[in-house]
Amino acid sequence: MTTDANQYFGFKKPFSEAGYYETEQHRKLYRELKSLIHVGGIYALTGMVGSGKTTLMHKLQQEFGAEGRIIVSRSLSTEKKRLNVATLFVALFYDLNQKEKQLKIPTQGEKRERELLQLIKKNKKPVALFIDEAHDIHPQTLTALKRLVEMVASTGGKLSIILAGHPKLGNALSKATMEEVGARTRQFNIDQAMENKEKYIDWLLKKCLDEKIKVQDVIASEAIQRLASTLITPLQIDYYLTKAIRLAYQLGEKPIQPDIIDQVLLSDLDSIEAQLARNGYQFTAVRELLSATTKETKEFLEGKPNLPRKNEFVQAIHSLGIVTEG
Repeated sequence: MTTDANQYFGFKKPFSEAGYYETEQHRKLYRELKSLIHVGGIYALTGMVGSGKTTLMHKLQQEFGAEGRIIVSRSLSTEKKRLNVATLFVALFYDLNQKEKQLKIPTQGEKRERELLQLIKKNKKPVALFIDEAHDIHPQTLTALKRLVEMVASTGGKLSIILAGHPKLGNALSKATMEEVGARTRQFNIDQAMENKEKYIDWLLKKCLDEKIKVQDVIASEAIQRLASTLITPLQIDYYLTKAIRLAYQLGEKPIQPDIIDQVLLSDLDSIEAQLARNGYQFTAVRELLSATTKETKEFLEGKPNLPRKNEFVQAIHSLGIVTEG
């Protein structure tokens, strides 16, 4: 929001500084995940883009760090498609051996594994390795992580791998070809934790508005309902509510009415391509999912009529739990 728009509506801070919003479902998911991490194993936290996965992961890491009973390790690599087990070993060595100024990590596999096991045993604490954007990790890397967890357990240690990613991650783990890992992975989905989106919007506004300003003076209840019924994630709500505030300020309107919301919502918000992207399927992943050529994939996403394989493509999309009009 611009400074002038903030003053016009009475905002004291941006939505990004509202804090952590949680429902009872969020709290239940958090408690269960935290408890299981003490035991060791592989856990997958899935949710659409902007659903709050990373925020929940950070909260877990901060709490574990403050308690000091679990060693927190994080993969900081931004190239998730190229992320392999060797990179993750580097992360573990760094986080388990922070006192060493000149850390030497063995390049030979057998020696590296043995030294890591000794390091975990030396620390005498469970280890939790957090990997964000895990929907792009190669299946072979996931298999290697499963074996690493088992290897640590066989020596009496405890290692938890916490994968956070879009629903694509859950779909991949549910495939028969990934049964070796998927059957051993406990999955959690954060999408359903939001519960009542109107309550979230009300909470967000109250957190960011001046205490003297009432929510109904900023946005009409019907406009809140329009946002809540159309949008899915907190990220979406924050984004489109910000756009509505800016437009209303430019038009000199207060409170924001449903027609303002309709003007800022994108026409392709519920397109197949947009829904796939929220679930972690960018163009290349869609093409692989459909087993189609680049041309076929592009024409399908553009909604070209009379495609020879259209019914086959629609069925593949539906298998992901994505609803289409065709």
